[in-house]
Amino acid sequence: MRLKLLTFLFGLFCVNVFLPWGALSQEKGERPTAPVSRQLSLVQAVMCEEIKDHAPHNQAIVFSVTNGSTSCFTSFDPVPKKTYIYHNWFYRDKLTARIKLFLRPPRWSIFSRIQLREADKGPWRVEITDRKGALFCIVRFSITD
Repeated sequence: MRLKLLTFLFGLFCVNVFLPWGALSQEKGERPTAPVSRQLSLVQAVMCEEIKDHAPHNQAIVFSVTNGSTSCFTSFDPVPKKTYIYHNWFYRDKLTARIKLFLRPPRWSIFSRIQLREADKGPWRVEITDRKGALFCIVRFSITD
């Protein structure tokens, strides 16, 4: 019985000594946690026919020109502070549109759209970049008949 009690007390002592203070709540005057470095992070980038109820609808990589338009949907989490990104639309490796989009904390989803014409058939890509030009992602797709 004494051995069990001593083992229990030793375990309790070890938990109190080795428990990282950062894991404790900030309530009731306990030690605060160290600040966490949070960077802007892209969690989703897709092409779709349209946006419905703030979400991408009919995701694909090949779209018919008869649809009339196509959208690039992006979602970021976390967004540590107000900032902006770019959707850079390329047709056959030529920049055709650079769309500036604003993001707000704590997380944000946003999209850009292009109207399709007969002359737009072929390979496309959207490069998602931050305000300094750093690349988050490239989304490739095609426009067909």
